[in-house]
Amino acid sequence: MTDRLSILVPIRVLEGESVPEGVPELLAHAHVVLLGYHVIPEQTAPGQARMQFEDRATERLDEYEEMFEDAGATVERRLVFTHNGQKTIDRMIAEHNCMAVLVPNATGPVEDVLVPVRGAIGVDRLARVVASVFGDMDADVTLYHVADEDTTDDDIQTLLGGMADRLAEFGMDPSTIETRIDRDQDPLDAIVDVADAFDTVVMGETDPSLTTFVFGMPADQLANRFLGPVFVVQRERTEEVE
Repeated sequence: MTDRLSILVPIRVLEGESVPEGVPELLAHAHVVLLGYHVIPEQTAPGQARMQFEDRATERLDEYEEMFEDAGATVERRLVFTHNGQKTIDRMIAEHNCMAVLVPNATGPVEDVLVPVRGAIGVDRLARVVASVFGDMDADVTLYHVADEDTTDDDIQTLLGGMADRLAEFGMDPSTIETRIDRDQDPLDAIVDVADAFDTVVMGETDPSLTTFVFGMPADQLANRFLGPVFVVQRERTEEVE
């Protein structure tokens, strides 16, 4: 699959966050929407913050943009001073039609990709992101499902088989795709446990409380749970974000 999908990479550009090692190479085949943002106090006007901090923030974004372009990505960038970081991220997703958001933890060369598949909803978008980002890499993809007691083996095989078929349709080598099934576990805890053996995780926004989980936790807690980069594939929006 050669089409470049837009992947949002949010960086709190004035709070010590940078582009971690390995992330530019991870997105070498993507169109990167690089969001540098800084959350300001309610009493501070965005224009005032921009006058004070824009030069320093722009210098850092210049450096990060060059890193992604050197790795092979195409890049567009935004610098935003905001009172609400999550609303800014949501708005950028909508404005730039981003298929996924990357939580950019450090990584080495990616050899093993974990793709939790919760249900049939969003499978097409999930497959598009996996194929677009990893289709030209020498990486193995494991489709992972945590089943409850009411789910039959046939149902699971239909779900994961459908996902594998979509990946193949998007150009991925079927020999690089594996499946794994666990039962009767908390899905999020199970994913965290299994993810330890993988370099990166690609999961849908429809997974339990995932957007809150990813962006609502302090970065150190998130890093303790997911040591590598996490792609959060966005559900298809039916209405524009205001």
